[in-house]
Amino acid sequence: MKLALIFGLHAVESLIKNNRHGISELVLLKGRHDKRLTRLVRQAKGIPFRQAIRKEMDNLASSESHQGVIAYANVSSEEAQGRIIKENEMPSFLESIKGVPLILLLDGVTDPHNFGACLRSADAAGVHLVITPKDRSVGLTSSVRKVACGAAETMPICQVTNLVRAMETLKEAGIWLAGAAGEADDTLYSIDFNGPMAIVMGAEGAGLRRLSRENCDYLMKIPMAGEISSLNVSVATGICLYEVIRQRLQK
Repeated sequence: MKLALIFGLHAVESLIKNNRHGISELVLLKGRHDKRLTRLVRQAKGIPFRQAIRKEMDNLASSESHQGVIAYANVSSEEAQGRIIKENEMPSFLESIKGVPLILLLDGVTDPHNFGACLRSADAAGVHLVITPKDRSVGLTSSVRKVACGAAETMPICQVTNLVRAMETLKEAGIWLAGAAGEADDTLYSIDFNGPMAIVMGAEGAGLRRLSRENCDYLMKIPMAGEISSLNVSVATGICLYEVIRQRLQK
């Protein structure tokens, strides 16, 4: 049985809360007895755990920061991976959304820290679904989970074989697509986000691929006043999502 290692207090706490049956064992840092770890142990009642010295935990985590806690999770179950939406389930999932849909498409984000930060922002902004391509995109790695601080276990995620086809599915469901592109004439502040909307963000450096850009209903840019021509994709994602929220709160 293939097991994934989940590192960090936030990620493991979220896993315990949402998918505790997917955890086979917890590894806790020997000699650590602070309040946060004590609380986690109480939450994990019934889950097998053992203590380990720092050297063993550092070896397990490799270059990751484990914060004194590591979980072995069964990644063969969808529950342990997170709220995975299968590609063929997307139309019915979109129909089930209550309220005005807000979707996030990430077109080829390969950096786990960026992806994790995007998931965290998506969760905070109330995004209903995150869509990513299966190829040329990072999956739900341990690094992603740690940076996401629990959002990887709660945010519905759909990995698709063809992003353009997924965009067409969204359009068929009445959802408009706004893509972030530095060359766009309009800024994100000129677009009305009050209707069903999907925000489409491109990869680090390269931005949106041509077909993704051509299939957007709107192209928008974030105004840049300094010498830097672009923002980190996770920062840009947060800005775009919260402009949607700002407009909807003012409606």
